[in-house]
Amino acid sequence: MQLIKEDFSMDMTEKQLSSEYKFRGRIMTARVDEVSLPNGKTAPREVCEHVGGVGVLPIDKDGNVILVRQFRYAFDTELLEMPAGKMDHGPEDAEECGIRELKEETGCTAGRIVPLGAIYPSPGFLTEVTYLFAALDLTEGEMQPDEDEFVEVVRLPIAEVEKMIERDEIRDAKTVAAMYRAKLKNLY
Repeated sequence: MQLIKEDFSMDMTEKQLSSEYKFRGRIMTARVDEVSLPNGKTAPREVCEHVGGVGVLPIDKDGNVILVRQFRYAFDTELLEMPAGKMDHGPEDAEECGIRELKEETGCTAGRIVPLGAIYPSPGFLTEVTYLFAALDLTEGEMQPDEDEFVEVVRLPIAEVEKMIERDEIRDAKTVAAMYRAKLKNLY
């Protein structure tokens, strides 16, 4: 059996030659860059700059995950996902944003917040970084959704959430990643 030796010393960096903004919105901007490739050729790159976000996986004392069901316009369907939000309230710590979003969308406050790392939801064109947390030792209260936010709280046993991920019924990337990372950290 012949082993293939990989050469990881090649510099694959693409260097920006020009940049033109095409759209500026509340949560994202879109630009088209021209870049120089490692082989000397040039190519266009479409980039959406995003403010970033946070997702919080609430796990209650009975071993349930608290998710929210909400309509997602881009996919024209309702999705089941963990509470989450954009970091669009000015300079804001990711954990503070997560605590705020948890309260707004579920009414819960956490006695303990556990960092689960960060993910790049779509690194081919999107600069968004989503910070993930688990929320434990929950105290329930009243939801405080934003005026343009319509969510339904759904409480499901952890095993059922895992089965729904396996059956491709939960497709939200941040929720799938957070469940995996929470399991690796033995949080459930």
